[in-house]
Amino acid sequence: METKDTVSEALRNLIARNSTRLTRADERLLEVLTQDPVRAAIDNGAAVSSRAGVHPASAVRLARRLGFSGYPEFRTFIQSSLIAGGGDLDSPAARMAARLVKADDGGVLSSILDSEIAALEQVRQRVSGGDIRRFAECIRESRRVFVFGRGHFASLSALVTLRLNRSGYPCVDLGSHMHQLPEVLSQMTRKDTLWLFSFRRSVPVLNEIRAIAHSAKATTMAITDLKGVLISPPPDHHIAVSRGAVGESQSLVVPMTIANAIILDLASIDEGHSIRSLERFKAFRTQSGLSRSLT
Repeated sequence: METKDTVSEALRNLIARNSTRLTRADERLLEVLTQDPVRAAIDNGAAVSSRAGVHPASAVRLARRLGFSGYPEFRTFIQSSLIAGGGDLDSPAARMAARLVKADDGGVLSSILDSEIAALEQVRQRVSGGDIRRFAECIRESRRVFVFGRGHFASLSALVTLRLNRSGYPCVDLGSHMHQLPEVLSQMTRKDTLWLFSFRRSVPVLNEIRAIAHSAKATTMAITDLKGVLISPPPDHHIAVSRGAVGESQSLVVPMTIANAIILDLASIDEGHSIRSLERFKAFRTQSGLSRSLT
């Protein structure tokens, strides 16, 4: 009925210990629960009973047969199992469910704020000023910066590219050139820098791009999660940081904050290059008339 891939070890053990006491209705309920543990962590007893096609009170009876005072306590057990047993959950639905079960009723915003604050605070402990300066120095000395991130990090890559170009540092967002990667990457030299963003797992193309940068003798920088996304060969400069524990928001705030710090630190060491470039860009945008036509 249940499989190791979909059911937490704690729930499997609980079912096994009580298998001889289960009724036909219990088995139907457990089949529904184990087929979709993520939904089981959210649904109440009546909803689960309805999906199993049994009496509304059956979920309560199952919970008590398994040793709980009622279905809410059983659901709390399922929620805790989901959060504790999944590590960095691969399923987007499971990640969302884990966040929901950590939030009190009506407290989603508060829960997100708490998790973001906690994630940012650990950045203070794990990332040093020296880490930020090494990234900034690489950009300052580069002929051009190639930035790459996929999924949610495509938006961060686009933002970093925008800011660096405005600051006077030629930058290419590789994610916006996926159909012309050979043409773009063929221009990479030892004078360039590749800046990678990769959390949760690395996509095959990331390592292919890294290999090309290695062959071109370009410097590679990477911001990844703590589990050490496999990048081969390893980057020349690497910041590994958590976006939050399972059940926390794991948004772009952490890597975006680090990227912002790098770009700001760059402005502090480039003898006014960034400031002058931003002023020139502002003047050009005003004089060109493009801002009026694009709004």
